[in-house]
Amino acid sequence: MPKKNNEKLKVISLGGLGEIGKNITLLEYGEDIIIIDCGIGFPDSEMPGVDLVVPDVTYLEENSDRIRGLFLTHGHEDHIGAIPYVLRSINPKIYGTNLTLGIIENKLEEHSLDVEPKLCKVKPGDVIKAGCFSVEFIHVNHSIADACALAIKTPLGYVIHTGDFKLDLTPVDGEVMDIARLGELGKKGVLLLLCESTNVEQPGYTLSEKRVGESLENIFSRHSDKRIVIATFSSNVHRVQQVIDTSVRFGRKVAILGRSMQNIVGAAIELGYMNIPENTIIDVSEVKRFKPDQVTLVTTGSQGEPMSALYRMTFSESNKVELGPNDLVVISAHPIPGNEKLVNKIVNELLRRGVGVFRDSTVEVHVSGHACREELKLMHALTKPKFFIPIHGETRHLAMHRELALQMGMPDKNIVISDIGRVVEIDKKSIRLAGSVPAGIVLVDGYGVGDVGNIVLRDRRHLAEDGLIVVVATVDSETMEVVSGPDIISRGFVYVREAEELLDGARGVAEEALWKCLDAGVGDWTQIKNKVKDAVNRYILDQTNRKPMILPVIMNV
Repeated sequence: MPKKNNEKLKVISLGGLGEIGKNITLLEYGEDIIIIDCGIGFPDSEMPGVDLVVPDVTYLEENSDRIRGLFLTHGHEDHIGAIPYVLRSINPKIYGTNLTLGIIENKLEEHSLDVEPKLCKVKPGDVIKAGCFSVEFIHVNHSIADACALAIKTPLGYVIHTGDFKLDLTPVDGEVMDIARLGELGKKGVLLLLCESTNVEQPGYTLSEKRVGESLENIFSRHSDKRIVIATFSSNVHRVQQVIDTSVRFGRKVAILGRSMQNIVGAAIELGYMNIPENTIIDVSEVKRFKPDQVTLVTTGSQGEPMSALYRMTFSESNKVELGPNDLVVISAHPIPGNEKLVNKIVNELLRRGVGVFRDSTVEVHVSGHACREELKLMHALTKPKFFIPIHGETRHLAMHRELALQMGMPDKNIVISDIGRVVEIDKKSIRLAGSVPAGIVLVDGYGVGDVGNIVLRDRRHLAEDGLIVVVATVDSETMEVVSGPDIISRGFVYVREAEELLDGARGVAEEALWKCLDAGVGDWTQIKNKVKDAVNRYILDQTNRKPMILPVIMNV
């Protein structure tokens, strides 16, 4: 009798569950592992000073010899941004479409890596053999060109990973999502659907990107006397193309501002994803040569980022362009949750300066790139999966997507809401949670990767909330006498000139604690520091009901 195969398909997400961003999912069968996407997340208010958040890939490092490839669905930061950091420890072949790899190449130029990345270009319809897996790229629509879903043939059946998608029947590039291929796979039989959940709370269908083009046409015609500034996501090359097309029709030159915007537009033009008439693009240094109604500025900063080109122009930090009453700013993006205050800060300053502002809440200058409920239902109906794992969303998104699948007739026992690091095991008859692997986050601060952890973050929050008091003294270790000090230095706690009495009291308490230790013959410097710290801490708490960080510095001579 033939030997029965008892291997199970394992699905492990190292990011993208219970959160927005940091998307990375692994499929594992036997000795083979493939990775789908490798994105960054962005720090929250509990992470002061942190620039980026990347997934913990310890499990991949421990199993690097089993990795058969990294497959990318599209070129957004939350799907590719962690690649330069992950390549420091593993170096699998990376498969992606033309624009996706073009963006990665630009990104990798900013990082000094010890390895040569193995970038492999694919196009929709291509099938890549990766160990026991075969990965097919299927064209979908999204807010960036060249986005794909993945149909992964495993020894147990097909797994479909949607990536980020929406159904756009009038896309700017004319390429509609390959519904036919998804339907064919559904007829063959799909074992598992991994489907994005970002917009599951929104009813109906996502509007077409061409709706933004219609709004832009209306804005340009009604404000022909203004210099028009469009702030949008740098990765949305279709929207930038529509802005440029509209500018050309109205006889305007176009300047591109912001490094990421310049990089991605440059890559898109070079790779043929954007078609721009000759002499349309001008350098930002040439803007002042033209009248306001002859220029359009396309810029980064739609999320209110303090270092973005829009922010610098708004707050007079740009030496090239300053905004005023002759300008109209169009913020062609919806604020990412948490960025509302940053965006409102820019809008308020623009209005104070007499600049006209249009945004998503007032005119249709932005449409989402993510599927709403009816499009998600369509994906389920086309693929007819046996099992389902919702991905790419906070817990409330995943839970609502589960409800949607139940409405579509899927049995409750065939749906699993997983978590980062959890292992989902699948055979032909069942799906279940089965253990976990090392997972979490790695924080990037400047050039430092992973050197900021929970203890450092705790100290940063402590410093931000309560300030710092440094107690400095010099002790003769032979005579056990205080040679100088203690001196009190305050940062972020109280203004020294207005709190001399309080700090004099703290100095006296520190000196008393220090002498007590020395008189008792305590020779352990750590113990002396702790005694001084505790004494000052009690005094400050008693006097102010506040707990600044106390840092004793005891030097011996």
